[in-house]
Amino acid sequence: MKKELLIASALVSTLGAASVANAVTATMSGGYHTGLIGKSTDAGTDTTTRLSQGSFTVSLSETTDGGVGIASSFMLANESDTGLQTSGLTLTFTDGSKLDVISAGNSAAGHDVSVPGGAGEAGLTVTTANRASDGLDFFAKATAVGVEWHSPADFMADGLKVSASFSTDTGAAPTASLVLESSWGVGATYVTSAGDTAVTIGAGLADSEYKISQTAPSTGSNGFHVGISAVTGDLTVAAGYANGDVVSGGTTEYEVNDNTVTKVGAKYVTGDITLSIGYSSGEGKDSTTLGTAGTTEDAKDTLAAGISYAVASGVTANIGFKDIDSQNDGSSDTAGGTSWYIGANMAF
Repeated sequence: MKKELLIASALVSTLGAASVANAVTATMSGGYHTGLIGKSTDAGTDTTTRLSQGSFTVSLSETTDGGVGIASSFMLANESDTGLQTSGLTLTFTDGSKLDVISAGNSAAGHDVSVPGGAGEAGLTVTTANRASDGLDFFAKATAVGVEWHSPADFMADGLKVSASFSTDTGAAPTASLVLESSWGVGATYVTSAGDTAVTIGAGLADSEYKISQTAPSTGSNGFHVGISAVTGDLTVAAGYANGDVVSGGTTEYEVNDNTVTKVGAKYVTGDITLSIGYSSGEGKDSTTLGTAGTTEDAKDTLAAGISYAVASGVTANIGFKDIDSQNDGSSDTAGGTSWYIGANMAF
């Protein structure tokens, strides 16, 4: 309870300093993308489907007489993924630091290095029994009751930014499904140069605890990631690595031990054309009994490539290709295969 009161007090005291205004500043952004997706699975199934997805976001911001910025945003439509991605409040202070309150997220997730991959929406949905994660921040969990602090730029050293987050129990009663009890995360990004090359290094660390069926917290999700990106002229190369354990699931919980993710990629821009290629490999030992380490390994290896062409301001044509190798419990399954995409994105 003390944690929730501290969070609420920080929010109320900061907002109380704001002067009364007629309206905040609102901006709108969004996009629409459509195209064709072709899939050929290892099971011998070939399909071609039409993609049609759009999003519309409203961003709100204002500054108090004391120079404190207050911002938030919400979505009116989002067909590109699940949820409308509504955010809490972001408070920006005069020294350049920021504080996210309500649905703040986990700091480890905000510092993973972007690794180039393909283009467009090429991809396959592997079997749900394959629980190997292939993202660098798969272990970074958070509840809606949390805060995240972001340092100003050049924190303690030129080019360094850090952040730290904490989230706590929402009070939801744990039933037969997992309930996240608490989490914390830290992350850092360092930007420097080596001759004509701009170098970015990112790293993050996080841990969390869960409840299930009114018992003490079960095994939690935890891990770390580190990555590096180098930009020389029009060429970008990047690599990232993550390792950790994760628990998840609904009425059927599962645990993945020693999940590792390795990602490498490159991107080259020539005029209005961007060429990209990337490879990712995720593998971990899964178990359907919480607290018991898994003994069989799931894996997901993905090779992706793409070509993007800037047709006009805000309009991009994409051609993408992916090859996915899926392994469940140590054996190759038929959920993998190849996929292609051709389409266009329009953003405003």
